[in-house]
Amino acid sequence: MGQPLNIGIIGVGAISGQYLAAFERLDAVRLTAVADLDDARAKEVADAQGVRALTVDALLTDPGVDLVLNLTIPAAHADIALKAIAAGKDVYGEKPLAADLGDAKAVLDAAREAGVRVGCAPDTVLGTGIQTARKAVDDGLIGTPVAATATMLTPGHERWHPNPDFYYVPGGGPLLDMGPYYVTALVTLLGPVASVVGAASHTRDTRVIGSGPRAGETIPVTIDTHVTGVLRHESGALSTLVMSFDSVATRASNIEVHGQTGSLVVPDPNGFAGDVQLHPLGGEWQTLPPSAGYRDAARGYGVADLATTPPGLPFRANGDLAYHVLDTMTALLQAAHEGTAVTVESTCPRPAAVPLQDAPGK
Repeated sequence: MGQPLNIGIIGVGAISGQYLAAFERLDAVRLTAVADLDDARAKEVADAQGVRALTVDALLTDPGVDLVLNLTIPAAHADIALKAIAAGKDVYGEKPLAADLGDAKAVLDAAREAGVRVGCAPDTVLGTGIQTARKAVDDGLIGTPVAATATMLTPGHERWHPNPDFYYVPGGGPLLDMGPYYVTALVTLLGPVASVVGAASHTRDTRVIGSGPRAGETIPVTIDTHVTGVLRHESGALSTLVMSFDSVATRASNIEVHGQTGSLVVPDPNGFAGDVQLHPLGGEWQTLPPSAGYRDAARGYGVADLATTPPGLPFRANGDLAYHVLDTMTALLQAAHEGTAVTVESTCPRPAAVPLQDAPGK
């Protein structure tokens, strides 16, 4: 508190550019070093940012790094996080927290033992879109929440991603890839999930890469590519979730929340802003002005939120929330395969609301 948190990034692939752009306007954080398995790429980014390019091992132990921003592939999330924790560093990672629930628990257990903090994307829920919707719910504009729907339907990422293999192996799929945005938003809006039921399908054994140097190459599909389920929140509200790589298009809202006296259309949880629409009972659709959340937010605001939260107090994009979201998604896949309701063993506090403001610490 009172000075920028020194950040070291491990993994400077495509997503890192969004964090770097945000850090330039966030006073709460300061980039000091980067590392990547591709030394040339790390040096290129380091030179552009005016920071040091280090090896992964050197960055993990560097005394000038307070927090390791882990932007590696999901399979490496737990390994990097555990090494950073062992070195006494705070950790913030891209979603998911880990590739499986056991590894995610190991990360949180190690962090508690070491007395360091663990944060995790998505921080999209901190922007004006989801936060304005949350304020509408909290202010009683729809009455008691009864249900929600969350819909993500696409033909599959192989159409545009040059290396989509990891989307179609265990740890991937539409639920574990895009579900964190939607489930985190639902928990933010309606609170933690108590149990789930679901179903899933696997429609094709192969996919064809549609762009880049590997265009035309066939890759195997070993996971479910269409997952649907119902989440029973601890509050009693029911959320219906549909995540698919098998559909062409949809006109459904990304998220809708329905209460006894009104309904909300919530913007895309993969973004930070967007219009929130309210239809009160007996009224007409209206667009709500932004009333909560970080204005002009971007990836990295969750890191700054962590940096500006006093030690010992819960920051918003925290590891317990990320673990509960992963637990919910894992339980949904189990429910789909077993054909039965599954209890979500974990819970978490609903993250604190974000008052309307420009940036963490402002």
